[in-house]
Amino acid sequence: MDLKQDVKPITYLKNRTADLVREVSEEGRTVMITQNGKAKVVVMDVELYDRWQAAMALLKILAHAEHDVAAGRTVAQESAFARAAAAIKSATRGA
Repeated sequence: MDLKQDVKPITYLKNRTADLVREVSEEGRTVMITQNGKAKVVVMDVELYDRWQAAMALLKILAHAEHDVAAGRTVAQESAFARAAAAIKSATRGA
């Protein structure tokens, strides 16, 4: 993050909203908005936001999986694949 370019006061957002939206969407970067010298919000391109959401979902799945492994809640690979195949077969019959 380039602090000179990517950190703006809230007055910049108020006075130059269209410019800020254009900058963020065209350049694909995030901009931090400050209020009274403190970081308050981040403005980002919607495609970047979607990628960020997908990455966060994957990280959450990994965290749950690590917790399951630590708690001993695992199954053999063959069993997992057999369950998945049965679920797919069942779903395609119902479609």
